Amino acid sequence: MPPDRRRDVVTFGYLLDASHEAVLYAIKSGRVASDVIAVETHALEIPGLIEATSARRFDVVETGTLAVPRILAQGLDLVILSTAQRFRRDTHDDDIWVMSGSSIRHPADLRGKTLGVAAIDSTGAALARFALWKKYGLDVRPGSSEVRFIARPPAALMAALAAGEIDAVAQIQAQTYRGVKTGALRSVAQVGNDLHDLYGVYMVPAVNTTYRDKVAARPRALQEFSRLLKASADYAIEHLDEVATAAAKDTGEEPGYFRWWAERDAEFPATINGQDLKAIAKTWELAQELGLLRGYPDPAGLVWEHAPRG
Repeated sequence: MPPDRRRDVVTFGYLLDASHEAVLYAIKSGRVASDVIAVETHALEIPGLIEATSARRFDVVETGTLAVPRILAQGLDLVILSTAQRFRRDTHDDDIWVMSGSSIRHPADLRGKTLGVAAIDSTGAALARFALWKKYGLDVRPGSSEVRFIARPPAALMAALAAGEIDAVAQIQAQTYRGVKTGALRSVAQVGNDLHDLYGVYMVPAVNTTYRDKVAARPRALQEFSRLLKASADYAIEHLDEVATAAAKDTGEEPGYFRWWAERDAEFPATINGQDLKAIAKTWELAQELGLLRGYPDPAGLVWEHAPRG
């Protein structure tokens, strides 16, 4: 979205995914607006978001929860503005999928198999590891051959699964809807439910972040950005038919996908609460135990004092 140079410009890097076009529709279309700032948006795939966060390419970046302590360890002073993605009951966002005719019926059947993910180091891949490890007893440590993780771009994962190049997939984004609708896919693990059953919280795969020097220099602009983002996310749910029709034209997805997303995919709160902080802390604890992190801070200390709560 091109900036309006008459107002302060806040740049936002976010996940390249059709659902996020629904979340941002009201901002991009002017349904929600500000006299204070203009928002310039940039969509990137998961590896690009991680790189953009480290490189400080944008004022605000949606980044994987697991990337935050890694980036802090590089010396960057990240601040969490809000939760970008939160699992809910029966979400399909991070399910592990197989073709409907696959012999894999249970997560235990993944022993000796390959699991395709969007990025090996991503939070979504880590959450799938945690469920397979803690609930189903599989050895998913990095380097283990019991379940071999393979990275492919999200658009290529479904094709690789259908061709038999990999045995199961996660993180296939909008392709989940199409696979379920046609009956081509079958879920063998609901990662969101599994982790909630184990730990009593719905996990947070991604957060919206900025940098401490930016909130110090531009607090009003970033508060206004947070207000707009929450208003736009709310608009998507409250005006779902309008948003589904418009976003379908922009993305090529069916309008039905956006209605399904509103009920069965991860939610985009654009706020943060105590349960989110517990989920983030548990994610970091499990990552350290599995050898994916060397250490981590208390996430509560990273949340901006003016972050929207909810």
